[in-house]
Amino acid sequence: MKAKNIIKKIAPPFFIDLFKSPKKYGFFGDYKTWSDALKDSRGYDAPEILEKVKDSLLKVKNGEAEYERDSVTFSKIEYSWPVLAGLLWAASLNESKLSVLDFGGSLGSSYFQNKKLLSHLKEFKWNIVEQDKFVESGKKYFEDGQLKFYKSIEESLQASRSNVLLISSTIQYIEDPYSLLEEILKNKFDIIIFDRTTFIEGKDRLTVQKVPPRIYDASYPAWFLDKNKFLEKFKKDYRLVSEFDSIGGKIQVGKNGDKDAAKNVAFEQGMIFARIMSQ
Repeated sequence: MKAKNIIKKIAPPFFIDLFKSPKKYGFFGDYKTWSDALKDSRGYDAPEILEKVKDSLLKVKNGEAEYERDSVTFSKIEYSWPVLAGLLWAASLNESKLSVLDFGGSLGSSYFQNKKLLSHLKEFKWNIVEQDKFVESGKKYFEDGQLKFYKSIEESLQASRSNVLLISSTIQYIEDPYSLLEEILKNKFDIIIFDRTTFIEGKDRLTVQKVPPRIYDASYPAWFLDKNKFLEKFKKDYRLVSEFDSIGGKIQVGKNGDKDAAKNVAFEQGMIFARIMSQ
């Protein structure tokens, strides 16, 4: 008991949350359909999510904070070095020109995260594809000559061709992630970078993610993807250049103490693909 009391005094709140039993926040369930998962969640379009993300990123834009992730601000930028390396590599293959289509890029989280180390490039453009309300907010508060917002991949590509597609912590929140992959592959991006994508051993698993209220009060369906099935989609036209662990690392799916706990372990990972050019 003394040890527990000491931990409570010195550990940050998120650390305490991890060891509470039963677990209140995280990923739960094994749903058969998206509609079933929606019934047990609030969805992605809760207005407080957009408002909190907007307020946090305005602080970054205005120099009041260094970095934002999932609506939380930080005093120091935490880079995903593999993603940054992939972006710089893509630019080096294209005469120091980089045009990114950031699918599900919020109001510019990855843009502001990496901007400082990409601004030296000969050409640097960042196009975000998002939900309608995010696009409206992005155009009003954040859009400039470098950062643009669009409602679809097609609309973004019609405005300007992007040589890199970035998808960070997004595809697992799409109702049909494999249909999205088909659309992505159809557009033949030179480089495709995934980060913070959730995978699990065996078949795809559909869960509901419950977000701690200290971030924002929300819950929504979330996929854990069959990694082999995911990789198979790229074999024809792309080669896997790099694979890396993302910030989330190992993830427990379900409640603490589940009988099949070993089957409930998943991973958050990233991958960099390059299109195989015809000879």
